[in-house]
Amino acid sequence: MLESDLALIQRGCDELLLESELIDRLRMGRPLRVKAGFDPTAPDLHLGHTVLINKLRHFQDLGHHVMFLIGDFTGMIGDPTGKNATRPPLSREQIEDNAKTYREQVFKILDPDKTEVCFNSAWMEPLGAAGMIRIAAQHTVARMLERDDFGKRYRNNQPIAVHEFLYPLCQGYDSVAMRADVELGGTDQKFNLLVGRELQKHAGQAPQVILMMPLLEGLDGVNKMSKSLGNYVGIAEPAREIFGKLMSVSDELMWRYFELLSFRPTHEIAGLRNQVKHGRNPRDIKVLLAQEIVQRFHDRRAAEDALAEFEARFRHGANPADMPEIAIDCADATMPIAQLLKQAGLTASTSESLRMIDQGGVRIDGERVIDRATPIAKGQTVVLQVGKRKFARVTLG
Repeated sequence: MLESDLALIQRGCDELLLESELIDRLRMGRPLRVKAGFDPTAPDLHLGHTVLINKLRHFQDLGHHVMFLIGDFTGMIGDPTGKNATRPPLSREQIEDNAKTYREQVFKILDPDKTEVCFNSAWMEPLGAAGMIRIAAQHTVARMLERDDFGKRYRNNQPIAVHEFLYPLCQGYDSVAMRADVELGGTDQKFNLLVGRELQKHAGQAPQVILMMPLLEGLDGVNKMSKSLGNYVGIAEPAREIFGKLMSVSDELMWRYFELLSFRPTHEIAGLRNQVKHGRNPRDIKVLLAQEIVQRFHDRRAAEDALAEFEARFRHGANPADMPEIAIDCADATMPIAQLLKQAGLTASTSESLRMIDQGGVRIDGERVIDRATPIAKGQTVVLQVGKRKFARVTLG
């Protein structure tokens, strides 16, 4: 039992500090208090965020007490991790709006009846200035500068605001207030997680076990999944968008996604790997992953419909049934295709339109556009396609 529990907990894990401490706590036989914190700095979560939430679900399935922490207080400071400049703090209103959507989205994965949702403002605000000074006295500037991003900025004479030093202290104090046995975090959070252990020792608590998960690569297979880089899969996106994006990942990256995002048993994933090794088309396996993820954030019917639409569109050249209908006014008799694509919202700029045409990524009524100067006549209705997933039926009036 202990061995199988430990195997599930360590699945996909990058680093565990300390395994011996975790084993000792598991042997106690009581539910562990397991914490993961998220600052609501953006309104939507993507699959990169769910790597930690999936791990919380693993602990939940094993009967442990899961605490989903929304950093409504720390979010106003702004986590400096990985930043080469001071990040502007968010307003209370922005934080509250984003926190509301987080609660709605995480219960697509976690059991709401077995999840304690916490807000760190509940203990940070009553702490006050005197309490914050007491916490700050437990850490030195020298220790703070051991953190890689702070150290680099200091050596490069880049400014470090004093409030940025408070962030890891606040995150560490969360663990004290929540009496955490285990804290989950990404590999980029190691310093902050260790601060939690130190503050717990000062508070007379047993230091938390730290479980670090890898940062999920985005659809490009290179950079960390990020909305700003456009390589993300949002969990609130339409089913067909999620499905199409997952089908676009490389065959190699597919296995990374299986390990960190799928709830299939490891022996089953190993079996799928073996099937591909012996000749099965990796595309078939990718369909299984895409359907599992779509079903998690939508439902079974949506997953089936997304597959059917994907196959119709890419195998048979069909257009999506729910493409937007757009009417655009035109003062002239015609409008160049590059301008029309921009006005229809299919590209961000005319230059992007021209680039997509040059790359062969633009179609009108299914026919590839070759001529940059292709005109669309006033009164004409056309189906425009950019790339594999952007469609619109546009009427020029």
